[in-house]
Amino acid sequence: MVSGIHFLLTMSCNFECDHCFLYCSPRFEGTFTLNQLKAVHEEMKKLGTIKMVFYEGGEPFLFYPLMTEGIKMSHELGASTGIVTNSYWAISDEDAELWLKPLLELGVSNVSVSNDEFHHGDVEINPASRASAALNRIKIDGGEICIKPPSLDLDKTQEKGEPVIGGGAMFRGRAVEKLITDELPRKTWTEFTECPHEELISPQRVHIDPFGNVHICQGLSMGNMWETPLSELIESYNGSSHPICGPLIEGGPAELARKYNIDHEESYVDACHLCYLTRKALIDKFPEYLAPKGVYGLNQ
Repeated sequence: MVSGIHFLLTMSCNFECDHCFLYCSPRFEGTFTLNQLKAVHEEMKKLGTIKMVFYEGGEPFLFYPLMTEGIKMSHELGASTGIVTNSYWAISDEDAELWLKPLLELGVSNVSVSNDEFHHGDVEINPASRASAALNRIKIDGGEICIKPPSLDLDKTQEKGEPVIGGGAMFRGRAVEKLITDELPRKTWTEFTECPHEELISPQRVHIDPFGNVHICQGLSMGNMWETPLSELIESYNGSSHPICGPLIEGGPAELARKYNIDHEESYVDACHLCYLTRKALIDKFPEYLAPKGVYGLNQ
């Protein structure tokens, strides 16, 4: 049962981070309109199961009035709300509170801020740290998201004695292009026999982008809600019969590559690495399920 909706309110971002799942940048166009937000909330009302709604991006604060209107709609349905932001707007302590206090008044439950070197370098006092401090002062729950460049964690090993890759980055989106280095250990492609991150059989939450794609994982869609209503997509979803999720459920990224006879390397850094590149190779075959192309670094 889907209980969470994550709005990718805009695909545009004032940053262009190397680890971004979605390839967001100032050049990636696509933002919800007010009427589109209303349409999604009408579908959420039909579902009657949505308990939590997040506003993300891209950078949702770039469209602050739109974001707050969406939050009001979500609260009218009885859902809790949260936001993920890079905090570019927190240029001083006073400014941080200026942007956050209206969210307190709206009843936002959580604001997560990205505070890492991808966004703010190694500067200790930065917009994210100011935003985090302001959240504490005005009593909005939140936390810092800190992703580090991938590196070997020599203090940890996996079951077979293999070194663990630290940092928290997942090799989807721009991370595949920017963060994979020769020093990172790899495994044989046939070892990736399951999806370790997503509930493909019965998703608990979905992301919806401004183009109408309903993401089970970034760039992997149930379908398009501008063509088929969201409530119908969710209620009729069958992971086993989905052309991409089905093979992933059966045998992970290795089975997806095998089923569609996709050319592949002998080894990959992790399951996301193999899955992402396999899906990218299948875009033209399944454009309705592997969308938008911008998430794969194409046609931005």
